Amino acid sequence: MIQNRITRREFSKLLAASAAAAGMFPPLARAQQNYPSRPVRFVLPFAVTGVADITARLAAEKLGDKLGQRFVVENMPSPGGIAAVRAVLSQPADGCTIGLVTNGTAISVAIYNSLPFDPVKDFAPISLIGNFDLVFATNADAEFKTLADFLKAARERPGKLDIGTIAVGSTQNLGAELFKAQAGLDIQIVPYRSTPDVIAGLQRNDIKLMIDFYGAMKRPLLDKKIRPVATSGSQRSPFFTDVPTVAEAEVPGYEVTSWNGMFAPVGTPAEIINLLNRSIREIVASSDVKQRYAELGIEAKASTPEEVKARLEADIKKWTALIERAGIQKL
Repeated sequence: MIQNRITRREFSKLLAASAAAAGMFPPLARAQQNYPSRPVRFVLPFAVTGVADITARLAAEKLGDKLGQRFVVENMPSPGGIAAVRAVLSQPADGCTIGLVTNGTAISVAIYNSLPFDPVKDFAPISLIGNFDLVFATNADAEFKTLADFLKAARERPGKLDIGTIAVGSTQNLGAELFKAQAGLDIQIVPYRSTPDVIAGLQRNDIKLMIDFYGAMKRPLLDKKIRPVATSGSQRSPFFTDVPTVAEAEVPGYEVTSWNGMFAPVGTPAEIINLLNRSIREIVASSDVKQRYAELGIEAKASTPEEVKARLEADIKKWTALIERAGIQKL
């Protein structure tokens, strides 16, 4: 009988070869191969049924299908998004707890005197999932058929025309403040408790213009009870191609784009961030997701992590300057 024996020298060579082979697959690469090994928490700073919640749940569902584990959405609304951010940053940086980052995160940094986190330093951005514009609308029966009509009247009647938005410090409200500043208008911005309240005020002619997001205004817009006269992006909205931007309507340089994206705690392995980024790119490029987002007036759009960080930094700078200029009291 022939015995298979190896010498000590041969054993050492085999051991070295095994170590070299293992070096080709370092721990982070093996972590990616095993990710996600358990359900992933996706924490939102918003309540259930809102636009952010609906879009995030669709993205979570598609990520679960693609990566073979459930992505479980958890809603943690709180002032400044603090509860949601804490829930993410308090967990290990292993990609199993991620959060929603938005332009609202930038506004929180701008409007709060202090926060227990720094999104620029503490977040590992993953990708955008969607962009959406503000819609400027008048009563369908109002004298103002265009935003240019409103601007002309506001300049002829200083202090006489009002704009309605939801709460002070919201994207809608700050979008109105930016419009007022850049257009050089003497107008009053009236904050309401909810979008239905703003719409009711517009239809009663208590206010002459309202600013909100398409998803919240969809029904009266479709019913032609209110008229869209401008959108807030740098380019015309793909959902209102015949409606000019605010910049086109005599307010050069005006631009407000809301966005939603995903982040993980800083220190999350780059391989996991890249895997999630690639997955999101494939998801938001699908016709199903594009259509379902479009129903809410959201353009499905991915990005690089670097683009998320750059947009966050730019929005923090933009809203900080506006809040100081408008004299809005910090919280």
